[in-house]
Amino acid sequence: MKIVPAVALALAASFLAATAAGAQTVLRGAEQTPAVFSSHLPSLRGAMAQTEGIGAEHRVRELKRIPLVDGPGQATDPVVQSQVAAGAAVTAGLGFDGIGVGLVGTDGKNFSPQYAPPDTTGAVGASQYVQWVNVNLAVFDKNSGQLLYGPVAGNTLFQPLGGACAANNDGDPIVQYDKAAGRWVLSQFAVPGGSAGYWQCVAVSQTSDATGAYNLYAFQYPQFNDYPKMGVWSDGYYVTFNMFTSTFQGPRVCAYDRAAMLAGQPAAQQCFQLSSSYGSMLPADLDGATAPPSGSPNYLVSRLSSSSLGMWKFHVDWANAANSTLTGPTTVAVAAYNAACGGGACVPQPGTSQKLDSLADRLMFRLAYRNIGGVERMVVNHAVQVNTTRKPGSGNAAVRWYEIRNMSGTPGVYQQSSYGPDTSFRWMGSVAMDKQGNMAVGYSKSSKSVYPSLAFATRAAGDPVGALGAETTIVSGTGSQLQNLSRWGDYTHMSVDPGDDCTFWYTGQYLKTNGTWNWSTRIASFKISACQ
Repeated sequence: MKIVPAVALALAASFLAATAAGAQTVLRGAEQTPAVFSSHLPSLRGAMAQTEGIGAEHRVRELKRIPLVDGPGQATDPVVQSQVAAGAAVTAGLGFDGIGVGLVGTDGKNFSPQYAPPDTTGAVGASQYVQWVNVNLAVFDKNSGQLLYGPVAGNTLFQPLGGACAANNDGDPIVQYDKAAGRWVLSQFAVPGGSAGYWQCVAVSQTSDATGAYNLYAFQYPQFNDYPKMGVWSDGYYVTFNMFTSTFQGPRVCAYDRAAMLAGQPAAQQCFQLSSSYGSMLPADLDGATAPPSGSPNYLVSRLSSSSLGMWKFHVDWANAANSTLTGPTTVAVAAYNAACGGGACVPQPGTSQKLDSLADRLMFRLAYRNIGGVERMVVNHAVQVNTTRKPGSGNAAVRWYEIRNMSGTPGVYQQSSYGPDTSFRWMGSVAMDKQGNMAVGYSKSSKSVYPSLAFATRAAGDPVGALGAETTIVSGTGSQLQNLSRWGDYTHMSVDPGDDCTFWYTGQYLKTNGTWNWSTRIASFKISACQ
């Protein structure tokens, strides 16, 4: 089916209760837009693999910075965790290389990265692990690590759609597994611009087999929809974007009609656009078998200042978009911090003056939600600068993580810390929680003497509040990224296995040798041993 421009149903938005400083605003009436719909892709395994992005010229993805809402500062971080105890016992699972240098595809060809950064994302399902990088996806057996399919260009999924999603393989992917439905939700943007427009391409599998059939959708946007991030919720797939023209226009938050997409029916999106006064947002993403309370809105979180987060509530009414609301922000006080690198590039590496991007201007994917015994909680992280002095550029990056509770009432931080047990830089994190409330944070680690590597730290539910245990190395890098390429990671991804709701799966970027277009990725699983 050829993609045609979607026609927006313009609905008026009213602004309430905005007089007092810090008061919430209620936006009423979402902009509703129909998706372009194609019945299905009969089989990903049987699809003609696209080759755009494989063997193409090297391309650096521009980092579109979000203005720091707090600006540079010299805040003293009161929650730096510089010492760690042994922590909970951890059982290691599989560890294997994903897409990148060293991977031989199912077509027998050696993979060669063409894009930087890789935008590494991946999730675990019933029997498979799906990984997607700029701009290729692959499917692995989760029990053995065997490559089952790929890597192929991401737009292989979208050929039946025609139009921009079929013709363009632009990346910024997100892999999600809808645990309640047992379906894969795979997405990337197509951003040719001009008359061809800006699109989000979404594939929802018809079964739990990632190599099988998919329902396909394309949603259009009025501006460049950068850095899409998706959360699975009971009543929708919620997506956030950083909208750009020549400058940042503000975050856009949208809900896709999950029920229609699971059924393979025509679907719509409902969206609200916020101003550039607010930074990059993340939607809550459901983990575990217990759903949010009936009728719960999706929660969205953003950085507000150097001592606060902001939380919004998105209530969608699929019967009448005029009744949909976006309420916020509710201010959530956090311990003061400085953004790592002032939001820019300062992460050192051995043997080179080239510094790596921190992406400390935003919260890092995911905003992981879990309902345990009726207690709702969310965990999220971002990169902060610790051990700073008055000397410019002093200190090192640490992963600042939060557990937020009481979202349906007055939300607050239950626990937090900036994990920095030594002077190495830790950044590009992703965090999740298992069914018992145990937590794991995966991240990149680098210094002048430590090649960029991947590691994680955990805490058991009964550990002292605000403390992570000892660090475990996933893979030690053996190379640095060289001159004129600061782009690193963009994001990593921690997911939880739906099979036991205990096992964490993490994926991110590392290098095996010095270079600029030679990244590899790693996929690793582990669990808190006491979780059964």
